[in-house]
Amino acid sequence: MNKTGSNHLSLAYLLHRRDYSNSSLLVECLTESQGRFPAIVKGVKGRGKTASSLLQPFVPLQISWSGRGEVKNLVLFEQAGHNKLLTGKSLYCGFYLNELLMRLLQRNDPHEQLFHLYASQLRLLSEQGIDEAALRYFELDLLDELGYGIDLNMDADDQYPIDDQRCYQFIPERGLLPTTADNEYAISGKTLLSLSERNLSLPVQLREARLLLRTILGFYLGEKPLKSRELFRYAYQKQ
Repeated sequence: MNKTGSNHLSLAYLLHRRDYSNSSLLVECLTESQGRFPAIVKGVKGRGKTASSLLQPFVPLQISWSGRGEVKNLVLFEQAGHNKLLTGKSLYCGFYLNELLMRLLQRNDPHEQLFHLYASQLRLLSEQGIDEAALRYFELDLLDELGYGIDLNMDADDQYPIDDQRCYQFIPERGLLPTTADNEYAISGKTLLSLSERNLSLPVQLREARLLLRTILGFYLGEKPLKSRELFRYAYQKQ
């Protein structure tokens, strides 16, 4: 790849799009080769409904781009494979994944493995709906890829193996420390070991894993709440 852009097609998804002038779009691309970056698609509104419908989140694409600045020009795009449309709660979950990547991934920082894990999550959502355990594993992989991963098998202070008969709490920038069962942030050792082994199954484990990952991600996301989480909560309230 040269410094002015891509002269070949790269696998991509759009994380976000918005209108840019009367006929163009400003899109946030997630690519296999370049990572995340913004791009302008000029005159797309004059190319018919097919072009506009392709330039949507969750549609697998191949794209090429040009430009020296931070904002590229999208010069070519075409569909790469087919995912079923996300609907209902799966759609809100897709928005959640996109918002995580928008908020946590630095621009122009490729993570090829994470790109394919994200693509797999979208396929799972479109074909089977929400798999809460798989979503937790994706959050773990995201943290690992960004260098924020935690050791789920070791007490952060004493470096003792996690005891499946004890409870632990995640402390930012330290790790997992023993705590009492009545602590509202307590996670059982059984859940931690099941999460580490990618073997979550029981409802209590899913609930505790969700609390743990929300706490860890929240530390890195900062105080600004996730809009997708509010949409997701609203969807469940309407159930």
